[in-house]
Amino acid sequence: MSPPAIGDAVVTPAPAAAVARRRRRDPWRIAGNVYLALLVLFAMLPMAWMLSTSLKTQFAALQYPPQWIPSNPTIEQYRRLLSPANDVGREFLTYAFNSIYVSITTTILGVVIAVPAAYAFSRFRFPGRHLLFYAVLVRNMFPAVVFLIPLFILMRWLRLVNTPLSLILTYLTFGLPLSIWLLKGFYDNIPPQLEQAARIDGATRFQAFIRVVMPLSSPGIIATAIYSFILAWNEYVYALVFLTSKASLTLPVGLERFFTEYATNWPGLMAASFIMSVPVVVLFLILQKYFVRALTEGAVKH
Repeated sequence: MSPPAIGDAVVTPAPAAAVARRRRRDPWRIAGNVYLALLVLFAMLPMAWMLSTSLKTQFAALQYPPQWIPSNPTIEQYRRLLSPANDVGREFLTYAFNSIYVSITTTILGVVIAVPAAYAFSRFRFPGRHLLFYAVLVRNMFPAVVFLIPLFILMRWLRLVNTPLSLILTYLTFGLPLSIWLLKGFYDNIPPQLEQAARIDGATRFQAFIRVVMPLSSPGIIATAIYSFILAWNEYVYALVFLTSKASLTLPVGLERFFTEYATNWPGLMAASFIMSVPVVVLFLILQKYFVRALTEGAVKH
């Protein structure tokens, strides 16, 4: 056997132990992929059935056996819901505007409050810091319905019942603990030396925070905003109790209008539910990398 020429690549066979380990890992990788595919299918089936039903007529939606693919699809329900020319469309658009207003306001206020609070817990040392931080998290140890009656009494005393502000303040109390916890873990992983270098160059602490810390913490801020928005957008129980007039209802409560005493407009209900779910799904798909990055970086101590 002649020796390899200069410049020829020398391929060394992989060790038998490495090949055996790779073969042992393959079944686990296949099982993991199958499991993930089943999870995706389990999550997508309700959305697919919702979309299919929304494209059917009332008669086709009630026929048995049910059809996954409607024989005569129609978008009439979407036209009714998105057109202000009829009563159903005007009501639905009013509910959608109320939900958008409450969710966006809650998100903005939640970020504005959580960012400085988390930064203070991360950077400053003051008496009772740990006790106060864990006291903030105690709220998440209890189910949300436990605070329903006390918060309703408080909102009635403040004369905020049947106003969007009652929901905004309530959702802030639910979302702030986890938002502060997420952002604090994120700020803990940003080296303080970066701020010190900025202050040596003449920046104030506030300027160092705005120009150095805020850009680096943008994934955490985006994750906090996603969490606050989804929480406010999907909440039902408090919106049902705090809001009574038709003009102030949000989408989760407004969907009850499709249920009547004698019949239910299932295609209209599915169309409204699908429209309601689209903003959350699109928002999460676009910003999911920031959400995952914030969770992982906030959980690992460098």
